[in-house]
Amino acid sequence: MAGCSGVIPVSDVDGGSAAQSDEVTEWTVTVTRVIDGDTVEIRYANGQTDTLRLLGVDTPETTLGRGSPDEFEGIPDTPAGRDHLYNWGQRATQFAEAELAGEEVRIVVDPTADRRGSYGRLLVYVYVDGENFNKRLLSDGYARLYDSTFSQREPFAATERDAQRNSIGLWEFDGSDTDSSTEGVDVPPLPPDGDYDCSDFDTQAQAQQVLDESSGDPHRLDGDSDGFACETLP
Repeated sequence: MAGCSGVIPVSDVDGGSAAQSDEVTEWTVTVTRVIDGDTVEIRYANGQTDTLRLLGVDTPETTLGRGSPDEFEGIPDTPAGRDHLYNWGQRATQFAEAELAGEEVRIVVDPTADRRGSYGRLLVYVYVDGENFNKRLLSDGYARLYDSTFSQREPFAATERDAQRNSIGLWEFDGSDTDSSTEGVDVPPLPPDGDYDCSDFDTQAQAQQVLDESSGDPHRLDGDSDGFACETLP
């Protein structure tokens, strides 16, 4: 894992001798890299590095086709739903970069949660100027509540419900805006690499349906940006 020493500095929140300890629960660190909306790399005051996973939240995947829409209530497992989540995964990453990259933040582990996740990342709350950034991802609609055990689960769940109820961020999805001329067209399944090409379709109508149901043109099916996909297909 790039940038992850696997060792937590102890002594005080500003870092200190390098050793693992369950006694220290918070540190002041510098964010050196934003990997995606819920994962960052940091440097402790003593120079050691680590990788953090923001506790209790899950932002959409940033690899097209890799996300699982059924984890996001109300987002269908369709090309439109997958593209919608992909776009919001990109937005979540951009938001985290704007708010965290290069910043000095306070990180806190939760006594009721695992200290590290399955990939060895330190599971933490991130505080920016006293505000819980994890919770802000939920309130601004950049993330869903992650299904795990942690002490702030109830207030986090309430924040997610508010965002869903008010259609904030990724929760604002309208799959009804499709071209009626392509309704009922059978679209081939998404390729293993998560990206359609014109060669994946038998007809222009199939490609057009994917374009019409997508936010933008993430599959680059409309090369001349005239609103028509894969125009050489029958």
